[in-house]
Amino acid sequence: MHRLYLHIYLTVVASLALFVLIAGLMWRQLADVSPQSQALEIVAALADAALPAAAEPRAAQQAALERLNARVHADLALFARDGSMLAAAGAPLPALERSGGGWSGGPMWATTLPDGRMFVARLLGHTRHPAFGLFIVLGLIALAVAVGAYPAVRRLTRRLERLQTSVEALGAGDLSARVTVEGRDEVSSLAQSFNRAAVRIEQLVGAHKGLLANASHELRSPLGRIRMGIAMLNADAKPQLRAELERDIAELDALIDEILLASRLDAVSEMEAREDIDLLALVAEECARLDATLEGKPVTVHGDRRLLRRLTRNLLENARRYGAGSPIEVGLREVAGERVELMVCDRGPGVPESERSRIFEPFHRPAGARAREGSVGLGLSLVRQIAQRHGGDAQCLPREGGGTCLRVELCKHQAETK
Repeated sequence: MHRLYLHIYLTVVASLALFVLIAGLMWRQLADVSPQSQALEIVAALADAALPAAAEPRAAQQAALERLNARVHADLALFARDGSMLAAAGAPLPALERSGGGWSGGPMWATTLPDGRMFVARLLGHTRHPAFGLFIVLGLIALAVAVGAYPAVRRLTRRLERLQTSVEALGAGDLSARVTVEGRDEVSSLAQSFNRAAVRIEQLVGAHKGLLANASHELRSPLGRIRMGIAMLNADAKPQLRAELERDIAELDALIDEILLASRLDAVSEMEAREDIDLLALVAEECARLDATLEGKPVTVHGDRRLLRRLTRNLLENARRYGAGSPIEVGLREVAGERVELMVCDRGPGVPESERSRIFEPFHRPAGARAREGSVGLGLSLVRQIAQRHGGDAQCLPREGGGTCLRVELCKHQAETK
């Protein structure tokens, strides 16, 4: 993943490097027309006046060059037109070579005299082109700015990273996630806005959960009174009416149970009880209630016994309601080492492909489908929530030959995932 602080920092460093390069090139170009070139012309004129003519013997030229060397602090040399050395004073200079009609020979000053001889001087202690010093100075400035810019850039982006972490935590369900507000810039304003939004969301969700839980509990009282009223009905009351009322009460009671459990799963971050559970024995007990066939080997899962029982019961009840009276087949096996797979299959009409991921949504029913007896629309939603609490998930799969298989995967020992 590309980091913002690296983008900002590298932009600053690249800008500095470009500045140094352009400044150096400009210096290089301007150096050709600087007073330095004029100084070389003056040196050539003075050397021509101080040195004997080219036709003079080499001894005379050597003596003149030595006198000049004694007056200036430099190594001197005099070359003929063909490049041969005529005289030298001071430390030896490297041999010169023709290069594009001019002369080149290292970090020296060289100028052509009017008679064609080449006069070369090497100033003691000066061995670099002036542009080199400029590069050094600009490079040091760029390095200082780069070192100083990194902490500032990193501090800015670190605040953004903390904000990102809090946003992800809030999205994962941690409604208490907040960001420390630092500074008085746009990033701090963004952090304040996030904190205000997080507080508001936490309040709304808390109010929703409280209302849901309270309403569910309050419904218990009228249901109890209705039960008592049915029990006190006269013996001559219609049996059909009594059965219908009892069915409605049972459905309301089941709905309240499901709502309370769903609310508790949302409100509580950790499972109430975690223990090692023989999942095969637990599933066998539930299968015996509905005469479902079970195949599998003993598997131990670390989790909440009550929640796993509810998960298994909801899967079996769903197969009973929508399996069109077909036998219910249950399979339990270990997969991929630490994973456990629970399959509940029936031979009912099946679930359309477009609805397979949506049947785990609360109160969702396929278009045109009618509510079945005892169905409250939260059973499969709770199955997925419980599976996720145990490090797994739930899927709806088509069954070969017709029907549906509900597949639940659990983790045997992994810490719970909300």
